[in-house]
Amino acid sequence: GLGRAYGDAAQNAGGEVFDMTGLDRIHAIDADGGTVLCDAGVSLHRLMEVLLPLGWFVPVTPGTRYVTVGGAIGADIHGKNHHVSGSFSRHVESFELLTADGRVRTVVPGTPLFEATAGGMGLTGVILTATVRLQPVETSWMSVDTERASDLDDLMARLADTDHRYRYSVAWIDLLARGKATGRAVLTRGDHAPLDALPRSARREPLSFRTSRLPAAPSFVPEGLLSRTTVGLFNELWFRKAPRARTGELQRIPAFFHPLDGVPHWNRIYGRGGFVQYQFVVGHGREDTLRRIVRRISERRCPSFLAVLKRFGDADPGWLSFPVPGWTLALDIPASLPGLGGFLDELDEEVAGADGRVYLAKDSRLRPELLAAMYPRLDDFRSLRAELDPRGVFTSDLSRRLRL
Repeated sequence: GLGRAYGDAAQNAGGEVFDMTGLDRIHAIDADGGTVLCDAGVSLHRLMEVLLPLGWFVPVTPGTRYVTVGGAIGADIHGKNHHVSGSFSRHVESFELLTADGRVRTVVPGTPLFEATAGGMGLTGVILTATVRLQPVETSWMSVDTERASDLDDLMARLADTDHRYRYSVAWIDLLARGKATGRAVLTRGDHAPLDALPRSARREPLSFRTSRLPAAPSFVPEGLLSRTTVGLFNELWFRKAPRARTGELQRIPAFFHPLDGVPHWNRIYGRGGFVQYQFVVGHGREDTLRRIVRRISERRCPSFLAVLKRFGDADPGWLSFPVPGWTLALDIPASLPGLGGFLDELDEEVAGADGRVYLAKDSRLRPELLAAMYPRLDDFRSLRAELDPRGVFTSDLSRRLRL
């Protein structure tokens, strides 16, 4: 909704693209019951600005707050709290959908149209408004625990044993580490800080929403900046500077959830060749697949410094919704890396063979023949879409590539 999709879901070669940013009104806030009715073009950033002073927070946020509510439903976004709160659509009470026949329909959970639209990548129609349940908070601060994990097995054990204690949990992984250190990580977890956890100076404005911005990345960055050597050095420094164990650190919401939002045009550091975002999930009991993929990425020396591992909780009802209970790994890789396409094709096959799936909201290259193995409700989605939009009014590069 704000033009920041990693893949080709918001591209439509030879056709028109909707700009939803004009639908940006917040219509009603129930400050007692904790719901908001807003246009689909309202960003999560705007909701935080308005709702945090009232003691409410968005129920789910990804790694950037510059996404729209409509985009959050269309991609059924998830965050660091999926193991507790599920995906965004789980907190949607209803939305208005403009379908290809010109009708505006009110869509509620438990209906086929809701389940096709949540995660449906905008292909069932245009979301106009939504009513969303919110998360109550006492402050705009986070209480954060940080610890280091020596390798991937150590990391997964820590996540499996103690994730239930935290609302939010994420691990940065060093994908260039090899040998005994393969999968070493920095694990960061936390929850919304209560008022009594703040120092006296912060209690005067406990719900203020403050953001900061660093200078923008330069418009031209040398292509070789993100080499294995430079990323390896960054990863080593990042791992070493993290505390072995620290509890109760107070962080502002933007620092905890959206550190890259403070760096305008951060994507430029990848150079003009850009990068590929790759995210997959495999279920519990498929840990060997995760270990094998991490080992393959490490051995291939893919220079990724934005690699994160999370645990997913219960699946959400969206037919094309990405999360299933298990482990999800997301990474950025410079697109200029030789042989990258073939390598990722091989990883796709491993994921599909383990009954896992690739995240469509970040995809721009998955082969269509693997899609049915990853998304068992694919035929239901295609049938409903054919009935709802027989002329294919709503389409995208992603829908044509994957034959959705």
